[in-house]
Amino acid sequence: MHLRDVTEDDVDAYVRMRCDPVMMRDLGGPLPEEGMRDKVRRDAETAASGIGWIKMIVPDPGAPEVVAGHVCVWAHEDGGERVSEIGWMVLPEFQGRGLGKLAARAILEQARDEDRWGAVHAFPATANGPSNGICRSLGFRLLGERDVDFAGRVIRSNHWVIDPARDLAP
Repeated sequence: MHLRDVTEDDVDAYVRMRCDPVMMRDLGGPLPEEGMRDKVRRDAETAASGIGWIKMIVPDPGAPEVVAGHVCVWAHEDGGERVSEIGWMVLPEFQGRGLGKLAARAILEQARDEDRWGAVHAFPATANGPSNGICRSLGFRLLGERDVDFAGRVIRSNHWVIDPARDLAP
């Protein structure tokens, strides 16, 4: 498994992840396809600038054009406080292989090694068993449930946190 920055060529993967009813089941349903090209362009700019880490999951480094999903870390304001957040999505045909967990661990290890982001929060939907399982298995601490905004939708989520510098052994 390899992680690479998102590029403007990743529109098809974004459409498959964000516009599919099954993929978006726990996130309020599919997003409209017409906004995806602009979303990918903005994400590619963010990744290129280093403001946020938006990485495509490449299951086989020998086939870099095949992506299994993405994993991201970014910072935002939450209740007047700066918060680092992680999120991931894995396409259906790649689910169940451990790629989401490997990708999340790899990006958290990078955060630890670069001493960047501080404590990292995750907000998977309460009904999303696989994503909550990844949080649990990587050593995130469950802080409780809360409502979060995702693409203008309010989602009931579990609130997890991990401090890569303290909670991930080198």
